[in-house]
Amino acid sequence: MEAELMEPVKKAVHELDALFKPRSIAIIGASQKELSIGNVIIKNLVHYGYTGALYPINPKMDEIRGIKAYPTIFEVPDEIDLAHVIIPAKFVPQTIEDCGKKGIKAVIINSAGFSEMGEEGVALQNEFLSIAKKYGIRIFGPNCQGIINSDPEYKAYCDFTFTFPKPGKISIVALSGGVGAFIMQSLFDLDIGMRMYASNGNASDVSIPDVIKYYGDDEETKAIILYTEGLSNPLEFMEVAKSVTKKKPILAMKAGRTEEGAKAAASHTGSLAGVDISTELIFEKTGILAFNNEEELCQVAMAFATQPFPKGNRVGVITNTGGPAVIATDELINSGLRLPALSEKAKSILQTTMLPEATIGNPIDVVATGGGAHFRSAMDVLMEEDEIDSIYINFVTAPFTDTDEVARNIVEVSQLKKKPVVCNFMTNMSLERFQETARILKDGGVPCYSFPTTAAKALGALYRYSKTRSRNIGEPKDFPGIDKKKADVIIRQAQKEGKSYLAADGVYEILTAYGIPVADWWLANDIFEAESAAENIGYPVVIKVESSAIVHKSDIGGVAINLKNAAEVTETLEKMKLKFGTRNVKYLVQKFLPGGKELIAGVSTKAGLGHLIMFGLGGIYVEVLKDVVFKIAPVTELEAGEMLSSIKAAKLLDGVRGEKAINKEMVIDIIQRVSKLVTDFPMITEMDMNPIIAIHDKVYVVDARIKID
Repeated sequence: MEAELMEPVKKAVHELDALFKPRSIAIIGASQKELSIGNVIIKNLVHYGYTGALYPINPKMDEIRGIKAYPTIFEVPDEIDLAHVIIPAKFVPQTIEDCGKKGIKAVIINSAGFSEMGEEGVALQNEFLSIAKKYGIRIFGPNCQGIINSDPEYKAYCDFTFTFPKPGKISIVALSGGVGAFIMQSLFDLDIGMRMYASNGNASDVSIPDVIKYYGDDEETKAIILYTEGLSNPLEFMEVAKSVTKKKPILAMKAGRTEEGAKAAASHTGSLAGVDISTELIFEKTGILAFNNEEELCQVAMAFATQPFPKGNRVGVITNTGGPAVIATDELINSGLRLPALSEKAKSILQTTMLPEATIGNPIDVVATGGGAHFRSAMDVLMEEDEIDSIYINFVTAPFTDTDEVARNIVEVSQLKKKPVVCNFMTNMSLERFQETARILKDGGVPCYSFPTTAAKALGALYRYSKTRSRNIGEPKDFPGIDKKKADVIIRQAQKEGKSYLAADGVYEILTAYGIPVADWWLANDIFEAESAAENIGYPVVIKVESSAIVHKSDIGGVAINLKNAAEVTETLEKMKLKFGTRNVKYLVQKFLPGGKELIAGVSTKAGLGHLIMFGLGGIYVEVLKDVVFKIAPVTELEAGEMLSSIKAAKLLDGVRGEKAINKEMVIDIIQRVSKLVTDFPMITEMDMNPIIAIHDKVYVVDARIKID
């Protein structure tokens, strides 16, 4: 029993450990040609200090780069965890079969010539994937760089790039090997360590979500950098990312933001959803921090590698020079941070510790002659202030102070890890004495930046992640009293009849079934019914020509508003009859609701993702102003509220120049009900409600259409 208790606890083995933590590697296609991939990978593994066994596989060579070579993997006397495959594509399926028989559990296929090359390549890729599945092999690639693990226990440089990172806390996953290598080099140039790296090329098996999940489970990875050019399985990505961002930050950049790719959809909602909107929304929904600038992405990663996350947006600023503090303050405010006043207790302490010339406030200006003790006192005070969540420092290396002592004090306080610290370090690195100051800060884990704006952005990103991680969007609402059965009957009938757009009466009946308020209406088959409907509804009324062939009625004179009496109704109907004829034309008569704000809500679909819910300013100028926002369905009450506050004209909803605010609660309710409708009926591909008339006590949909598969 005692012996059993003394046994060490075995670590759980992850299915990707063979890929990222290999104890032995075979290079199938190893070569003596100096610039070949089969040679460079061996060279990199040796140069980086790989701790495991290497087995070059080449039937014509006895040794490669001084390492014994084997004609096939079957001649290797030991077990192999990972194989690099660098051979012509046509031989890969048989090689994967051999790997399976040898018991290899992970294969990196560096070779190209598969799905990126057309149908023949797709067939080869499918063939080797089928074989890999039979043996339980995980495939990384093909057409990829590979992976890197800087952990001193492995030092696995299974890649043909040329940057040899020092160990660190940042892990990278990139769809593009070129961009991934660039990001890795940028971190190296900034002297930021890296934990792991992966660029998976065609991603035929091991996907970006697989890698992100692996990094998420890795205790030594403190932050993840993601570069992508698209998401092949958005729902899988969302599920993984949502889980990982609760534990650690994902800093992401996606290319192709300005691409004009999609055909304009028939509805407003479809044409207003940009080609990149789905990725942006996925990042938002899952708590990923998105960046448009690769330099900023790498700079920000420096802070995430060493600093704790702030509890709030209140920042204390310490400076020994004036101008950079002003610049920093502007950027801090733009990043959602604020500079609260110091407490009286804090001020009284600083009055006894600062130089007479110092400014005691927030910012705290210790002045250029301030030394280590002055910086230390200011940091100690801010660390103890309940109203301060993070510390920003401007530190210029004045020639008449002991800058090394200042740096040592900054490091000592920062390493307490009570609150995040970032530093705008302004110096002349050509001077040897200041190089030592920089080394003290860098070795002490203080993120230092050359520009005040860059340092402020980094602190803002730390706050952004902290806010994202604590954000609870809640659950989608389940509305009682919804008549789902009625909506189902209408949609199924339309499908049976082969209709793409539902008839107006079907649309309004569905909205009513889901509790979405609609202006009083009647669908008339002819002029006489329309005149009668106008009398029953009560003037003023709106009349719209109704035909499946007409989408944008107002563009061609198919809408008449504010008809105040029977004579105006009759005159309008006669004109519409002459213009549109009587064949397959009906007339929708509605109550006219003057005043209020014109809003729009709608739905569009994205392949592999589902429905996007839209909200914004409506009316006839919606496609010109494009003041709309999107969320991924299902939308919660919190998210619906965020949609109202996110449009550019959000203040108009609160009322201006004596106007009353609209009933936001009713609009939020409508957005959630629309989300519920399309969640219940995924065959709805597009939906517009434009305009929605919103006033202080009522909200009504006055025009709507629904498109189905």
